[in-house]
Amino acid sequence: MSAVPEAASRRARLADVDLAALTARHPSAFRPDWGRRAVVAACVVAPVALFAYALASLDVSWSRVFAGLGRLGDFVGLMLPPSYGTTAKLLTYLHALAETLAIAFLGTLLAAMLALPLGFLAARNVIPTWIFRFGVRRFLDTVRSVDTLIWALIWINVVGLGPFAGVLAIMSSDFGAFGKLFSEAIEAADNKAVEGVESAGGSRLHGVRFGLLPQVLPVMASQVLYFFESNTRSATIIGIVGAGGIGQYLYEEIKVLEWGHVSFLVLLVLAAVVLIDAVSARLRFAVIGNRPQR
Repeated sequence: MSAVPEAASRRARLADVDLAALTARHPSAFRPDWGRRAVVAACVVAPVALFAYALASLDVSWSRVFAGLGRLGDFVGLMLPPSYGTTAKLLTYLHALAETLAIAFLGTLLAAMLALPLGFLAARNVIPTWIFRFGVRRFLDTVRSVDTLIWALIWINVVGLGPFAGVLAIMSSDFGAFGKLFSEAIEAADNKAVEGVESAGGSRLHGVRFGLLPQVLPVMASQVLYFFESNTRSATIIGIVGAGGIGQYLYEEIKVLEWGHVSFLVLLVLAAVVLIDAVSARLRFAVIGNRPQR
C-alpha cells in the first residue's frame, strides 16, 4: 500500500526538478509580465473612468431617475386598458400600420438593390485597385453616417410630406449599411469556387457570378430580412416628423393625452414586429437550408 504514495511523491519531486530546470533555462517565460498586466488594467479602468466622467459632465442625477419612476408608473396606469376608440379610428390605425410596413419593405428592398453592385465594388477580392475601392467605401461611410431621422427631414423638404419621403429616408440610411455588410460578406467568401470557374475557361465576371454570388446570397438575404424587421420600428419613428405611417397618429395621440390610444398603437407596432420576426426567421432558415429547432 505504501508503494503508491512513494511513487506519487517521486513524481512530484521530478516535476519540481523539471520546473526548476525550465525556470532556470527560460526565466523570461516565468517572469510576471507587468507591462501586459498594466495594459489589461488600463483597459478595464479607462472605460469605468470614462463612464463616471460622462455621468458627471452630463448632469445625470440618479435622484431624478428614481423620482421619475413614479411618474412613469402613473403614465402606465393611464395607458391601461388600451383603447382604439371608434371603429373608424381602428380602420384608420390599421391602414396607417399597413402604410408603415409598406414604407419599411420598399425602403429596405430599394436599399438592398442599390447596395448590391457597390458591395462587389467595395470588396478587395473583386476589385484589386485600392484607390477605387477606397472611394466606394468612403462614399458608403458618408451615406451611412447620416441617421434615418435626418434623412427623413431632408427628403420631406425635397419631395414633401408623406410615405414617399419615408421610403427614400429608409433607403438612404440602409444603402450605406448594406454596402458595408455586403462587401464584408463577399470578402469572407471562399475564393476557390471563383478559381474553379476561371480555370474551366470562364471570365472574371463569370467567376463572380457563378462562384462568388451563390456563396454570399444567403447571407445577404438574411441581412435584408433582419433590416426589414428593424425598419418597421424606424418607419414608426420617422412618421412622427411627417414621413407617413402610424408614427404620425402616435404623435398626435400623445399630444392630446389620449394614453389609451397610445398604448393600443404601441401594441399594434409590437404585434407587427413579432409577426415579421417569426416570418423572417422561417425565411432565413429556408434560405440557409436549415430548420429551426423546436
